[in-house]
Amino acid sequence: MAEPNTKRVKTEYELIYWPKVPGRGEFVRLLFEDAGVPYVDISKSESEAVPNVLGLMAPDNKGDSNNPPSFACPALKHGDLVLSQTPNILLYLAPKLGLAPTEGNGIYQLNQIVLTILDGLSNEPHETHHPIAASAYYEDQKPEAKKRAKSFIEERLPKYLAYLQRVLDGEASGDGPWLYGGKLTYADLVLFQGIDGTQFAFPKSMNKMRASGKYDGVFRLYDAVKERPNIKAYLTSDRRCAYSDGIWRQYPELEDEN
Repeated sequence: MAEPNTKRVKTEYELIYWPKVPGRGEFVRLLFEDAGVPYVDISKSESEAVPNVLGLMAPDNKGDSNNPPSFACPALKHGDLVLSQTPNILLYLAPKLGLAPTEGNGIYQLNQIVLTILDGLSNEPHETHHPIAASAYYEDQKPEAKKRAKSFIEERLPKYLAYLQRVLDGEASGDGPWLYGGKLTYADLVLFQGIDGTQFAFPKSMNKMRASGKYDGVFRLYDAVKERPNIKAYLTSDRRCAYSDGIWRQYPELEDEN
C-alpha cells in the first residue's frame, strides 16, 4: 500500500502523476498494491504533485547524465533511475514485483497483451471525448466526440474484448481466469483497470457487453482481480482516486442512441 510522504527516505519507488485523477498512473499503482510493495505516490499531495509534474515536462528539463528527459507523466523514480511511458514502467516493474516471468520470452508475450489493452481500453476511450485535439475542451468538439464514441462502442470495443476473450480461450492462458501462464500477472491488473475505467465511461454499453455472454472470460477475470485481498482493500481506501476529468470520463450523451 502507499506510504505517507514522510517515509520517503525509506521507500524505493516514487510515482509522479497528476493529482485527483486515476489516469495512467493507476496502472502502476495497481502493481504496487497487489504486490504489497510500499511506494510514494506524490499525486496525493496536490501542492507537491503539480510542481513535480510540471517540472518533469518543463522545456528546460534535459534530464541528467543517467536519464534522458521525460515527455510526460506517469514517471517512476527508483534510486537513480527515472522512467516514463506507462508500458515501459510496467515492463520494468512487473518482474521485480513477481508479476511477470524473469526468464524466457513470457515477459514479451505479456507486453504485447498489455500494449493492446492500453490501446483499446485507455487510449481509445480517451479519444472518444477528445477526438480532434487533446488541448481543446470537450465542449468544443462534442459533435465529433459523438461520432467517435459511436465507432468505439459499436466497432472498436467489441473488437478488443473479442481479442482478449481469444487470449483467455487460448492454450497459453493456462488454467484459471488469467491471461497468461495460469497465474495472475501484471497484464491481468492492467486489464482490470481498463475494464473498470471503461465501465465508468460507458456503463450502458459495458453492461450490454457483459450481458451478451460473448466475453464471459474477460468479465470473470475482472471480477477475480477485484476480489484479490490487496486489491479489494485498495479499492475501498482513500488511496484509490475517484474518476473525474481524466482518461475515463462519463458523458451520458455519448451513449445516447448507441
